[in-house]
Parts: sequence; structure tokens; C-alpha cells
Amino acid sequence: MRDVYVLGVGQTIFGKHGSLTVNDLGAAAALAAVRDAEISPKAFQTAYCGTIFSPPTPVQSILFRLGVDRIPMVTVENACASGSSAVHLLYNDIALGACDVGIALGVESLSAYNRKVGKGLLAIEGDLQGKLALSMPSFFAKLCNRLMEKRGATIEDICYPSVKNHKAGMNNPYSQYKTEVTVAEIMASPMIADPITVLQCCPQSDGAAAVILCSEGYYKKHNKKGNRPPVKVAASVISVSGAEDASFDPLEMEVMIKGARAACEKAGVDAAKDIDVVELHDAFSGEELAAYEMLGLCKRGEGVAFARSRAVELGGRCPVNPSGGLLSMGHPLGASGVRVVNEIARQLWGEASANQVKGAKVGMAQMLGGVLTGLESPVVAGIQILKK
Repeated sequence: MRDVYVLGVGQTIFGKHGSLTVNDLGAAAALAAVRDAEISPKAFQTAYCGTIFSPPTPVQSILFRLGVDRIPMVTVENACASGSSAVHLLYNDIALGACDVGIALGVESLSAYNRKVGKGLLAIEGDLQGKLALSMPSFFAKLCNRLMEKRGATIEDICYPSVKNHKAGMNNPYSQYKTEVTVAEIMASPMIADPITVLQCCPQSDGAAAVILCSEGYYKKHNKKGNRPPVKVAASVISVSGAEDASFDPLEMEVMIKGARAACEKAGVDAAKDIDVVELHDAFSGEELAAYEMLGLCKRGEGVAFARSRAVELGGRCPVNPSGGLLSMGHPLGASGVRVVNEIARQLWGEASANQVKGAKVGMAQMLGGVLTGLESPVVAGIQILKK
């Protein structure tokens, strides 16, 4: 397989953009990536777009605006890992020699979706658990309670990622929230599913992100950013749960544990020693806390201690979500999987400004998606490892 390089990235500000369509948002992110890469969009040989609630054929409608047509274009739905899946498919095309350059998009307008179906995300057809009140907040409330029971976590530990990420988001020009919060403020916000409160949850968001990937040969010929160190995608994995995972322990999600292990093996890295920065799916504050050990950043059972050591803050051993994460950046569902890849690329390029992780050479981008439906509860994890 050939090496795959990041040539350019782009995104919109995440937030509420009720006056903008999916096509508006996607085209803005794609154009930003094109300008960053300093190539013509006519160079694209293929395109993928991750999204969940967009109208049909969004990738074609978006790229038509940039004058791109008559190339293979595919829209991907894989829950919150839709954007990660778009990146993965493009990575495979280039690594296997099917093309030399392409673009992966992620886009979502939850404002437009809510105008269509009413406020809030509705239970899908056949969502038996959702109808019985096992929604995502209640599932992750179970995770938080398990952290307190099995790992000795306190409410302060559960709130810590939210405090950390809201602080980081203040320095990110793309983030939806730019306000610091305290543990007291978090716990005083409305209760959603005990112990999860509003300020432990990511917001509903609109936005888009785009990344241009290419082969090594194309990169050497067309890269115009001489001040940027080359950054390659060292591994890309889409990990899917099995039917036997129906009653899985939320602290032992095999889809994440095995996915991270496979990605690290492909990239030739040890997560606990070599990963310098991580951008991960923190839809709920406690979710990030539980992810530290499932992704291999620390030993099993040591995630709470890892957080208490401040290893996951800027200046720590492995900063996690220095962008502000979903909790501060916002979560336009299909866009987030592309956005986390872009954030890692910026870190390795040294272009993360006030949120820069000094000396970062290896980074992990992770996104978790799934649906609580029927009895099987399918879950998918997208994991990319980037190196410079």
C-alpha cells in the first residue's frame, strides 16, 4: 500500500447556521480546503462525503458549486463516524492506487433537519430501546455511574473533561462555545440523565469540514507549503461491533479497544508511549474520561488517575481534545469525523496557535457512532493515526 499524505484542510465555524443549507456549509469547507492545498478542485479524482440527515446526493451538489463533476462521488452514512468513514474510504482509494488525489467531506445541518421533523432528534423506526427511554444521554449516564462504581471516579472527575475542553475552546476560532465553566456551574445546569447535566453534553450544531488527501508522488509534485512538515495518514481503521456485544460494558467497548489496537499496530506505534495528541468523540464529558483507557493511552483501570495527573491537558503527556472537543467545538454529526483529522493535521503542522501541543509528531483522531436500536445496538468507531 502507498503512503497517503494530507495536502489541505478546511472547515466552517461550528454553531447554529439556520440560514445556510448543507450545500452552503459543505461548499465553504471544501473551498477552504482547496485554498489551503493551493490546487484546483478540478484535480480531484474522487470524493466522499459523510453525513446523516442531509438531503440526497449532497457531495455532488456541494462539489458542483466548485465546478467539480463527472468523477466518482459517494455519500457515506455511519452514524457519528460518517466523516471518519469518508476519510477512510478516500485513504483506501489512494493507498491501494485507485487514484492520486481526492477530497473527503463531512457536513450536517441539524437546524435544517429540525425544521423538517420538529425540534430534537427523534427515535428511528424500530428503536425499541429509545422508546423505552434508553437514549444516548441515559446510556452515557450509565457509563458515568459505572466509572464511579468501578473506577472510583467522583463528580469532579466526571466534569473534568467538560471544564478542560470549554477552556480550550475559548482559543479556537471555529468553536461553538467560547466560555469557561466550573464544576459548580456544570452541576447547577439542568439535569438530563443523572449524573449528566446540560453542560456535560455537546450541543446540536451545524457545520462542515473537508480534507484533501493524496499519494506521495502527487504530494511531492504539488505541495506548495514548504514551511509545513509532511504529514501522512499512517493508519485508518473502521471498527464495527458484533451482535454479541448487545449487553456490552460501557467501560469495555470492544469496538474502541480493538479498533485502537489495530490502528496502532498498522501505524507501528504504542498508544501509551508514542501518541502525542488525541482528538476524540466527547459527546458527553464522562465519555472522554472512559476513553483514555479504551484507546490505550493508559493502562486498564487507570483512566481516572491519568486524568487527575493532568496528562491530558496542554503541557501534559498526551493532551486530549486541545481544540475544545465536541463539548466546546460543537458536533455537526457527519462533519466531526473529518474535523478531528483536520485538527490532528494542524497540530502536526504546528498550526494550532494557542492550543498547540509542542513537539507533536504522532496524533490520533477518533470518532464513535451508533444507535440504540432493537437488541443489537450496533456501534462503529473510526480511528485515524497521523504522523509527521
